[in-house]
Amino acid sequence: MSALSKAKGFKKSKSGTYVSMAATAFGAVGAMKQIKKARADNDTLRLVDAVVTAAGIVTGLAILYRELKRLGDDDVLLG
Repeated sequence: MSALSKAKGFKKSKSGTYVSMAATAFGAVGAMKQIKKARADNDTLRLVDAVVTAAGIVTGLAILYRELKRLGDDDVLLG
């Protein structure tokens, strides 16, 4: 298997899924800061935006977790 084809399969591997989960979780930090700032400023519209963003992050993490469970032993990079 060539290095290029392994690189293309990285996103569908366990390692790639972990990296995606970490990046998504890192986005949660920004959403939490946005929620705190919106609460401090008493800005309802920004608070709603931050909550919707946080809901998207939670959904993204749930999808990635499900994908990780599906991968099981069928890891592309190990193959």
